[in-house]
Amino acid sequence: MPELPEVETTRRGLAPHLLQRAIHGVILRRSELRWPIPAEVAALLPGQRITDVRRRAKYLLLDTDAGSALLHLGMSGSLRVLPGDTPLRAHDHVDISLDNGRLLRFNDPRRFGSLLWQPAGEVHPLLQGLGPEPLEAEFNGDHLFERSRGRRAAVKTFLMDQAVVVGVGNIYAAESLFRAGISPLREAGGISRERYARLATAVKDILGHAITRGGTTLRDFISPDGAPGYFEQELSVYGRDGQPCLSCGRVLKHALIGQRASVWCSHCQR
Repeated sequence: MPELPEVETTRRGLAPHLLQRAIHGVILRRSELRWPIPAEVAALLPGQRITDVRRRAKYLLLDTDAGSALLHLGMSGSLRVLPGDTPLRAHDHVDISLDNGRLLRFNDPRRFGSLLWQPAGEVHPLLQGLGPEPLEAEFNGDHLFERSRGRRAAVKTFLMDQAVVVGVGNIYAAESLFRAGISPLREAGGISRERYARLATAVKDILGHAITRGGTTLRDFISPDGAPGYFEQELSVYGRDGQPCLSCGRVLKHALIGQRASVWCSHCQR
């Protein structure tokens, strides 16, 4: 599933082509993806101008005065800006046509993505109760330390809790814990403020670097221009179970933590 860097890469690729463009029409080739597509999407978007292209957690929002189209890529979805006469491919479920003759096309083979509606001035229920963005100042070691008190869950599970911080999925949680030298098995409530400061810095550094590298090429992810992400070749632990640690040479460990595959170095991560 695309993680925060992949979604941010998509947002940055789309924004220059969508900002201040008027929406000419909406074509829905399916009435639902993961959930039913609300009638407001086709009824209210035409004639509106896109005033912003935002990301909240792993959701993209196309803002207009009437409200926002709320998009999630699911496991295999992609968004591309294309010429208006581009032939359809399989799984091209949604077209949002623009006033310059181009269109935004949503392709989703597995249909785990979504297209929803957020009325102007409201916050969609899916976006309520979310933690801070990991690249913003309010996410720091103090935040992690305070939220972790009394938590017995593994720190990797804690870090992936969207109420604690948004958008840190399996790949980047594993990489951040390795960078910070923290075992993913440690109880969240037993980690010091100092170590959480290192972890918060690691999350920011790794996510920021992954964004500059275009995300991670895993499964079906491609950016809006069709180029793959390039961060995969720099992964230190994720997907490398049984291989030598890049720091100490010892064989990396593997286990399920919170039903997610986890890889770490038992020597470098304590």
